[in-house]
Amino acid sequence: MPESTPEPVNGAEIVTEFVRHRNVMLVRGDLGPLFVDYYLHLADHQLKPAPEHDRRFKQALAAFALHCASRPRFEHLAWTISLQDPRLNLFLAGDNEDCTVAGRIFTENVREAPQNVFYADLMPRRGAEKRRSVVNFDGPDLFRAVEHYYATSEQRPARYFDLGDDRFAMLVSHPDCDERWLREVDLAGVKAVAEHETVAHIERRAYRWNCGCTQQKILGALAPAARQDLGGLFGGEESIHVQCPRCAAAHILTREAMEAFLAATKK
Repeated sequence: MPESTPEPVNGAEIVTEFVRHRNVMLVRGDLGPLFVDYYLHLADHQLKPAPEHDRRFKQALAAFALHCASRPRFEHLAWTISLQDPRLNLFLAGDNEDCTVAGRIFTENVREAPQNVFYADLMPRRGAEKRRSVVNFDGPDLFRAVEHYYATSEQRPARYFDLGDDRFAMLVSHPDCDERWLREVDLAGVKAVAEHETVAHIERRAYRWNCGCTQQKILGALAPAARQDLGGLFGGEESIHVQCPRCAAAHILTREAMEAFLAATKK
């Protein structure tokens, strides 16, 4: 019989596996397709982050995508990473129902603080109450920041590895974890883990870039301000340019569209 054709992957393929006898979950994947989507998004909306900011966002995006893949289905997650040097916020949002991620860089009105701050928000399912963890951290390395979040908030060790060529891996402990092995395994050991350890496949997911922002959603977000002071919101203009707070996508809102939205949603 002819060999079956592999199922096409729509997005960045991330595979989760279990390292038996070490009781560690291994999450790894080629995030190149996700990075391509991110850069197409920047080009579509004429966004040009500084190279240093872009490099940090890519590292955060890689860490976040692997984190999402390690979490249960139906969860909705968000990280806000507030850095002091350089002064910027990195925001990331993930939807594990649809396996999508998005995010943006904030460089304006970033609050000064004594330390970097890591905010992790979790919604177990759509519409559920959100839970937040807040952790301070030092240093510019975002992989180390996430590892510190795991140790402090999740209270279990995790490690991140850059495997090269846009491939990344994450190790995270499970009950009865061999913590010594988890602490001591190096990059070469992670690359060759299947040669030296017993690894069982758990799941494959394909993550893609998608915020889901629409003009209707942006109108809804601005509706409370418009109801209070429509003229002040538009400043005498017939249209305004608005960035999505989740992905920085550009939206043009007309006064006429806002008035129609307010009329349609009037209680």
